[in-house]
Amino acid sequence: MTSTPQRRTRQGATIAATLADLDEFKTAQDIHDLLRSRGEKIGLATVYRHLQSMTDAGEVDVIRTPDGQASYRGCGEATHDHHHHLICRQCGRTVELELDGIEDLLSRVAGEHGYSEVEHSIELRGLCPACSLV
Repeated sequence: MTSTPQRRTRQGATIAATLADLDEFKTAQDIHDLLRSRGEKIGLATVYRHLQSMTDAGEVDVIRTPDGQASYRGCGEATHDHHHHLICRQCGRTVELELDGIEDLLSRVAGEHGYSEVEHSIELRGLCPACSLV
């Protein structure tokens, strides 16, 4: 069964534009609050629904904060290729990483243990240069 691309609604386009302007990851609640502060009449459930749809389409990166909450950011990669993140644990600044050779290494390690169809997400957390100076 093939999926049919869904038409983007005005609200979906507004959420996508908001994500494109963000440099750091934000929770659905943060995004909802930002939209409401700009005068958008949008429900939190609608924000969650659009974020999930955009995540499924590879348009949005999602990470889990240390407390387990999902945070979202628009993909900076035009191709939405698989990538990893270097995240400042103080300010949330995020750098997208392409780690050459990591995919082969992880596939080999998984295979050595008899695993197949393995998925992964790599998030490196530390202090960015600006936060390191504080």
